[in-house]
Amino acid sequence: MDSPTESVRIDKWLWAARLFKTRSLAQAAVRGGHVEVNDHACKPARSVAVGDRLRVVRGDSVFEIEVLDLAERRGPASLAAGLYRESEASLQRRQRQAEER
Repeated sequence: MDSPTESVRIDKWLWAARLFKTRSLAQAAVRGGHVEVNDHACKPARSVAVGDRLRVVRGDSVFEIEVLDLAERRGPASLAAGLYRESEASLQRRQRQAEER
């Protein structure tokens, strides 16, 4: 998407990747300890770079993802999906949870 920079604030990236509907929700999740970067808690101004591993807790769902590309602006969902890759274990766990509901 927008990759001229080498890093982006995590709150902007989470919003651009469509993991949260608003940047405010992304900031609140980061402040609340629901987002980890490379197994460490972070603050909303923390920068993420390509290759970083994120653990994002959103409600009952836990996403374990790898950053593939950077973006500061929100674009179409089809482009947002290319910003990250969810781990196979994370995807299977979320699918199992969905079936149990």
